[in-house]
Amino acid sequence: MKTIAFFVKISCLLSIFSLGSCAHWNSVLPERSVTEARQELDARIKSKQEPSILFVGNSYSFGMPKELKKVAAQHGKTVRIGHATYGGWTLSKQATNAATLKKIREGHWDVVVIQEQSIIPSLPTWQRNFKMFPPLQELATEARQSGAIPVLYQTWGRRDGNPQVRGDDFFAMTGRVRKGYSAASAAMGNLVIVPAGDDWEKAARAGKKKELFLDDGSHPSEIGNEITAHTFYRTLFGS
Repeated sequence: MKTIAFFVKISCLLSIFSLGSCAHWNSVLPERSVTEARQELDARIKSKQEPSILFVGNSYSFGMPKELKKVAAQHGKTVRIGHATYGGWTLSKQATNAATLKKIREGHWDVVVIQEQSIIPSLPTWQRNFKMFPPLQELATEARQSGAIPVLYQTWGRRDGNPQVRGDDFFAMTGRVRKGYSAASAAMGNLVIVPAGDDWEKAARAGKKKELFLDDGSHPSEIGNEITAHTFYRTLFGS
């Protein structure tokens, strides 16, 4: 796995100088069309009386195990949910964390949800690819090797955008985050995306932007978590 990550990082670095590519090095994960990836996930969920789902991410995922179980119960479904979530962590940290890897390998999961740190997917292309793609490939490959289906948790822009980007706002940052996860999905063989950020954007355009966030303008409020959990349920269960 470390050898794979090394060559991926070299390819991503060379892409800065147009000597390599981060977009077409997918040699470990199965190559599927968007339709095939969706069909695979649907078949797995429908085949299980109690699907098992592991969240790998940071504080944006803290509320999901409880909230998704609640939404599933409202629809008469039961799910087994676990988490390897640590405040502020990147996928790079997760991919080298023994506890996370142990949980993926030994948990008998149907789905492993992978969530990057909130800003990284919104970075300029080469920075995003270099920081995000290698650890994502490692984690997604671990999930595959354990028998699980990896999916991506597309998050949202911060309430006032990235303070490091002049003139940024929620909508612009959300668009960049969406683009980042779309690129990551394509590079990993078209992983299914849980588009929570899209549903946050719809709510924000309906005048509910402030209600989505805690006071820090980054983390989800109770309403934000509810919206995200419904997006997860719809994506996983198809309704």
